Amino acid sequence: MTTSPPTMTLARIGLAVCLGAALGVAAPPVRADMNAALEKGCLNCHGNPPRGKAPTIAALAARYASAAGDEQRIQQLADRLREHHLFGGVPAHERLTAEEAERFVRWLVAGGG
Repeated sequence: MTTSPPTMTLARIGLAVCLGAALGVAAPPVRADMNAALEKGCLNCHGNPPRGKAPTIAALAARYASAAGDEQRIQQLADRLREHHLFGGVPAHERLTAEEAERFVRWLVAGGG
């Protein structure tokens, strides 16, 4: 009898990333971005369930999937994220470096998981 593998939740992925980091195991790029999201506290508001009216990572990924392959739009979204125009004036967003904001937007555009 064969069964399909269980679907990993964001919490399980986050736990795997943390355990991998603690053991010194290199994470693949997508997991590295999840690790950054955990470190920056993104999942405090954008986790499942989300805090207040904050969209989940999955909802953000769906919203911005259309930017895939559009370098100008990705850069615009990253700039707007840091300037608090994209997600509504969140201090945590404003503290992101330009590189972190771009990496997060690329991660979201690629599916956020």
